[in-house]
Amino acid sequence: MPKPALNNAIAPGDHAILRQVLDDAGRLIVGKPQALRLSLACVLAGGHLLIEDIPGVGKTTLAHVLARLLGLDFQRIQFTADMLPADILGVSIYDRDDGRFHFHPGPVFAQLVLADEINRATPKTQSALLEAMEERQVTADGETRELPEPFFVIATQNPRSQIGTFGLPESQLDRFLMRISLGYPDAAAERELLAGSDRRSLLRQVTPRIGPQSLLAWQAHVERIHVSPALLDYVQALVGATRVSAHWEIGLSPRAALALLRAARAWAMIDGRAHVVPEDVQAVLPSVASHRLNALEGDTTEQVRALLEGVAIP
Repeated sequence: MPKPALNNAIAPGDHAILRQVLDDAGRLIVGKPQALRLSLACVLAGGHLLIEDIPGVGKTTLAHVLARLLGLDFQRIQFTADMLPADILGVSIYDRDDGRFHFHPGPVFAQLVLADEINRATPKTQSALLEAMEERQVTADGETRELPEPFFVIATQNPRSQIGTFGLPESQLDRFLMRISLGYPDAAAERELLAGSDRRSLLRQVTPRIGPQSLLAWQAHVERIHVSPALLDYVQALVGATRVSAHWEIGLSPRAALALLRAARAWAMIDGRAHVVPEDVQAVLPSVASHRLNALEGDTTEQVRALLEGVAIP
């Protein structure tokens, strides 16, 4: 597979900052390097992240850590069954002094929004995030208001088997570039957690490594990561295989293919490369595709692994 000219390569010191972000995050979220790298790649690709797991494994801490390291304005929204869309978007309140309504922005007007336990809210409230996530704007009282840049949503959800959850519809799942799961830590990582300092006190010591303007520059650089025609053939082969396979209810859409390509570019950039290789696509495919595919039989994650094994690299 041909590679771009050397003058297109990322400067040697640049991606070291990204590695430092991962190293700092790994001191608080121990034993989860793959999940941390996927999360960072999702941010660099300009997408939203869904973390699905049981309570208590570090989902909320991960969002806090990313916000701190990236220097982003942060808001947390705790979703509940009685929450209304106005609790997210904001509300207009009448001011007697000047006889007018004034809009009071909701917590969605932040650079990084943690939508905690999003599937505990009703579908009506869940849908209030749709326009914000897709258009980077909200409409309230007939007026469209821009959200800050960069804008990034990390949503957490509990397993559907837990009481009091409302499954996210496919249209909303598709707004998330990636879905990941943290899982239980291994014995060594859990021992480090038990013997170490409280995570909240460690979080207060975290200092930003990248500011909002630098993050926007990194996101723009992702689009310049080279993708060869052979690599595009591979992406198309993977996506096409899901559309003709009897294992899936429906195949991956063109939007999913674009998401896969953006994520692979970001993954390559973290490595300091100016071109994408098939291994980049393979690394991000499970997180990009698993929430967009419904296996007709068996486990979706296992079927995605079988997809990677079954499609040859051009």
